[in-house]
Amino acid sequence: MIFIEYPKCSTCVKAKKWLDDHGIEYTDRHIKEENPTFEELEAFWKRSGLDLKKFFNTSGLLYKSMNLKDKLPTMTDEEKLRLLATDGMLVKRPIIVTDDTVLVGFKEADWANALL
Repeated sequence: MIFIEYPKCSTCVKAKKWLDDHGIEYTDRHIKEENPTFEELEAFWKRSGLDLKKFFNTSGLLYKSMNLKDKLPTMTDEEKLRLLATDGMLVKRPIIVTDDTVLVGFKEADWANALL
């Protein structure tokens, strides 16, 4: 299992504590230092079953400064994935990746359902 996070993110800290408290083993990956690639993001998205917009960190400064709220609706899925692959700060986190599940953001009930 891969845990993709930004260590300064308070939600990531909570999620990591939850994983540790439940004895769940994972490989930690710093999203700023090792941003998911286009291919990884495409695979995560397809496996997650989520709308691609859920992969964007809509509360982030970069998202806001790039005015993506207005731009995303006119972009193709490929353009969105390529944009996400340019900077980890655009990607919503944390992300959990297992062999058959991808979870984006931390919702304790969803994580418990998928991981326990």
